[in-house]
Amino acid sequence: MARCDLCKTAIAQSYCDFCHVNLCKPCIGEHISADYGKHIIVSINQRKSTLIYPKCETHQDEDCKYQCKDCDTYVCYPCLASRRHVGHEFLNLDDIFKAKKKNARKDSEKLEKDIVPKFNVIALDLEWQLENLDKNYESVTKEMSEQRIKIYEEVDIVFNEMETEISERKTKHRSTLKKDLDKLKNKQSLIQQYVVSLDDIEDSNDVISTTQYVSKNAEYSRIELDVKNITVPTFRPGKIDRLMLQQSFGKITSTQSNSEIELHKESLLDEPEMVSKVQTRHLKLRNVACLDDEKIWTSGETAHIKCFTIQGILQKTIKTKSGDRPSAIVADADGSLLYSDLEMRTVHKVNSKQTIEVIKLMGWMPVSLCVTSNGDLLVTMYSDDETQCKVERFSSFTAKQTIQFDEEGQSLFSENGKIKYINENRNQDICVADCDAGAVVVVNQAGKLRFRYSADQPQGKSKPFRPRGITSDSLSRILIADGNNRCIHIIDENGHFLGYIDNCNIQDPYGLCIDRNDNLFVCDYAKGNVKKIRYAK
Repeated sequence: MARCDLCKTAIAQSYCDFCHVNLCKPCIGEHISADYGKHIIVSINQRKSTLIYPKCETHQDEDCKYQCKDCDTYVCYPCLASRRHVGHEFLNLDDIFKAKKKNARKDSEKLEKDIVPKFNVIALDLEWQLENLDKNYESVTKEMSEQRIKIYEEVDIVFNEMETEISERKTKHRSTLKKDLDKLKNKQSLIQQYVVSLDDIEDSNDVISTTQYVSKNAEYSRIELDVKNITVPTFRPGKIDRLMLQQSFGKITSTQSNSEIELHKESLLDEPEMVSKVQTRHLKLRNVACLDDEKIWTSGETAHIKCFTIQGILQKTIKTKSGDRPSAIVADADGSLLYSDLEMRTVHKVNSKQTIEVIKLMGWMPVSLCVTSNGDLLVTMYSDDETQCKVERFSSFTAKQTIQFDEEGQSLFSENGKIKYINENRNQDICVADCDAGAVVVVNQAGKLRFRYSADQPQGKSKPFRPRGITSDSLSRILIADGNNRCIHIIDENGHFLGYIDNCNIQDPYGLCIDRNDNLFVCDYAKGNVKKIRYAK
């Protein structure tokens, strides 16, 4: 129960809607005695029925009941007639107040009906995970220990078999040596007897026995030993391949809880809808970049980069300095336009006054651009001979990080001159759509590989996955243009498939971007149209 703001003790039955204080019955008279006319006394249950308007800074005794849309300031009645606001558009604060109240009520209902229950489900899931954390990790450790024992057993089996083979070879070798030795000793005995007979012949005068002598030196000079064909074996240690061992040992993987994945899926519309379409008249429309919620930049096969309103009204056209088509376009943090030029090996910045060269590459060609959340610029590029590909991070247009190889020294990206769109996810992962490899390569901010998404078995899609444009939304969902299958893939930040956008008559999706309200803009390459699509609830 509310207490009286005057006496601080009694229960308040009334409320002054002018002074905004709680009052008990005895204190009402005291409260209104000084200026009876201005006070508005209502039941405590009807409090806040009178709006509290801001006071005018110019006319301090006046309440501001309007808002000047042009000046974005609150104004009172005298201000409406002042020269300062001649020709301006005014909004009624009472109408705005009611609309905001209505929106707040809708938001509250949505929170209570949809969002809070989902959070409760996730909270229960997290509590269950926390409760079972030790047990689950012990289970993983136990499985690892069991695998270790199995590996040890297999290693013992292999080496025991080799030791048995060595032992058998040694026994055979020993037996052969003994046989050869016995054979040799027997021959030695025969030779000794032969030598004695030769001595007898030398001492003999018997003509017949001497003339019948036949030499046996040739026979006894032949030494036929089986052991000559047997040698002590050698052991040649094989190269220990850690990668192959890792595949045999197994590996530790992280999984996302089913409730989180389902929450992502439930937040997507069952049937995405096209909100609007911009006819750019570009030949082979490749790129789109959101300048703000009302304007987009577009580019195609010509040197012209066009700015449109989302209603399709052409606002501005600029031309690249080289006269060649830009390989990529992106809006910088300050609202200016950045574009890359393959032939000039440059990145240019375009503002309202001039076009300036901000990056000049040597031996590399810039392909795709992305401005990160902290204002850095990510550039995919390939070498002049088209045998290498990498991502370079620039801070204030100075190179500070290279992403090219994984921990095994293997190239993260296909090594060619094919298009590779790039995007920074909201969790600061770097996502590269490697068209020729048929995969999206996702690395963390440090450049360490997190996962590859290759859509090995696309649901209901018959053609190979060839990713082109790529972007991400406020929930770190990644959206990928698949030109072969005429659709957009949606995956979560861990690479789990969530769904497709394939119902908006997108014939040849190419470049993508998302505005601050998670509206998706898709380049239809052949038709030259940009489609604005709402896909999330």
